[in-house]
Amino acid sequence: MGFIDWSILAIYLCVNLLVGFRQSRSVTTSSEFFLGNRSSPWWALGVSVMATYVSALSFLGGPAWAYNDGLAALAIHLNYPIVVFICIVFFIPVFYKSNSISIYEYLEKRFGLGSRLLMSGLFMATMVLGASSILTATSIAVSLITGLSEQICIVILTIFVVSYTMLGGMNAVIWTDVIQGIVLVIGAAIVLGLLLSGSDQMSNTLSYLNQNNKLTPINLDFNFSEVTTIWAGVIAMSMYHTTVYGTNQFMMQRAMAAKTIGDAKKAYLLMGYSAFFLYFLFFFIGILLFAHFEGKPFDQQNSIVLIYIQQLALPGLMGLVIAAILSASLSSTSSALNSLSTVLIIDFYKKFFVISAADSHYLRASRIFTIVWGIVLIPFAFSFQGESGSILEVLSRVSSYLVGAKLSIFLLAFFSKNILEKDIFFGVFASFIALVAIAPLQFLEPLVDSLWAGLGLSRPEIAWPWYVVIATFTNVLVSWLSSLFREKPVEICHPLSIRGLRSESKSRSVELGTAWSDVPGDIDRGVWPLLIFFVASIGLLCLFTASFV
Repeated sequence: MGFIDWSILAIYLCVNLLVGFRQSRSVTTSSEFFLGNRSSPWWALGVSVMATYVSALSFLGGPAWAYNDGLAALAIHLNYPIVVFICIVFFIPVFYKSNSISIYEYLEKRFGLGSRLLMSGLFMATMVLGASSILTATSIAVSLITGLSEQICIVILTIFVVSYTMLGGMNAVIWTDVIQGIVLVIGAAIVLGLLLSGSDQMSNTLSYLNQNNKLTPINLDFNFSEVTTIWAGVIAMSMYHTTVYGTNQFMMQRAMAAKTIGDAKKAYLLMGYSAFFLYFLFFFIGILLFAHFEGKPFDQQNSIVLIYIQQLALPGLMGLVIAAILSASLSSTSSALNSLSTVLIIDFYKKFFVISAADSHYLRASRIFTIVWGIVLIPFAFSFQGESGSILEVLSRVSSYLVGAKLSIFLLAFFSKNILEKDIFFGVFASFIALVAIAPLQFLEPLVDSLWAGLGLSRPEIAWPWYVVIATFTNVLVSWLSSLFREKPVEICHPLSIRGLRSESKSRSVELGTAWSDVPGDIDRGVWPLLIFFVASIGLLCLFTASFV
């Protein structure tokens, strides 16, 4: 990197630190640290939601995934309109009305303390895995341009992101996310523009990609062992992403930080419409890189974008792209640190250790725990090093072991009448057993395969997107069966179930002439177009596929 590259990178990093220091002046209570002062506009919250999930895993891992699987990988990300529709109709009204900082407080009120602690623990486990893998993906880029080892880069990145997150809390997270989201999109758009301008004839490029099966985003095969079928994307991954956006403190904290429920819903709507285009952008970059390198294999596929930029050797370009990658990484990692600190303070520290103290104590503890979580992430980030495939796919596969339990617990909380906490524990245990039987961890494979062989069967090959379906179905079924053994069934709906909340309150919040309902299950007029957008995107991709058949 030259002087211009380093200057761009330095300016970007200084701006992020400046925002963190500036926002720290307005943080005087622990509530402001967790939720800001609920003054952020809806569009900033929406960009924060987008930037939080579209991380360095997407900027580096997305093109790497498409380099291997082509546009078929896009099937996994077609479901966002459905996911956001479900979150707006059910999850946001329930959590926003609860006026809680941690969404897992709802589970204690609905079932009991055990379910709250179980979900908080699962959240922290998945969040540590996710944030650490993001640091690993980013360290690849930083190591490539600085010559420092990836481990040193992980430590430096962690120190940097902890610094501004610890000071400014949620407000710093939101406004740095806005900056980082803009830089991310600009960086990706420039890479795409350079790839398009570098193609001699686009028709020849598309023909080459078609010959290598990279232009088929719609795969209609009924094959449960394939990851990128339309059925896995629309059915299984809709459930997976509903867990990410609906049952995850990481995401829902932005909805809780909105001034009104209408702002919370509009923030999610922005993600519902933009996600498809963002992931199409990353995957299209991947297939164009496949054409550019003529399908050459790489030892570290997550570095393909950086290798391409190095080849161009344009002054300032590497600095901008690294800034874009850092934008994606820092936004996700800062959000993870803030939400991890929130859950640890609200669900454990304040619940069991320091039950009653001055608010200044909890604010100080929140900042200390932000540092602690940063330290925890480092060894986990080291463990992801050396992964040759797409880190985005690896993370999705690992997380799929846990999301089924999380989704099913909230579904039972929303819609069941007779399910109690002990039934849920039976269901969660059964769901893990089912997943171990279908998709055991590597060290358990010989034992599980021998058990299948003892039954005269072979273990079925099922792709990881379907794990959430298996776990959710198993949990719900076993929880329901467990409830049948009670002598006296529950006679009335719980007041915090969807049915109970609907019968209790029919009030509406109205703003800007548009009704935004705070009643779970109500469908606002502004939400219906999401489904139209979903159908239209599927239709366009079908036409795209048909044009190359």
